[in-house]
Amino acid sequence: QVQLAESGGDLVQPGGSLRLSCAASGTFSNILAMGWYRQAPGKERDFVAAISSGHNANYVDSVKGRFTISRDNAKNTVYLHMNSLKPEDTAVYLCYAHAMHGDVRYEYWGQGTQVTVSS
Repeated sequence: QVQLAESGGDLVQPGGSLRLSCAASGTFSNILAMGWYRQAPGKERDFVAAISSGHNANYVDSVKGRFTISRDNAKNTVYLHMNSLKPEDTAVYLCYAHAMHGDVRYEYWGQGTQVTVSS
């Protein structure tokens, strides 16, 4: 089993910045890709960013140039650095991770952290 603990969500003014963190703990042989989705009220869960264990990153177009995903493999932690935040970035941000247990890959999700962008 893998547990994902997110932190860093907050209320921030438009144009502000936040850093989200997601730490994986538990029993696993390897963490592969990690990333973030977000879900606004009444909307579907949308992809935001992901990063491989080799630090290859990809982003949804709406956050390119504003958000940066990074990870610390030694700490099994992924970060989402968010700059120039807009009201439309308001959502619950959920972390996910793909972890290997032996030869089998599983997907895990965190509980989410609320980001609210408002003046």
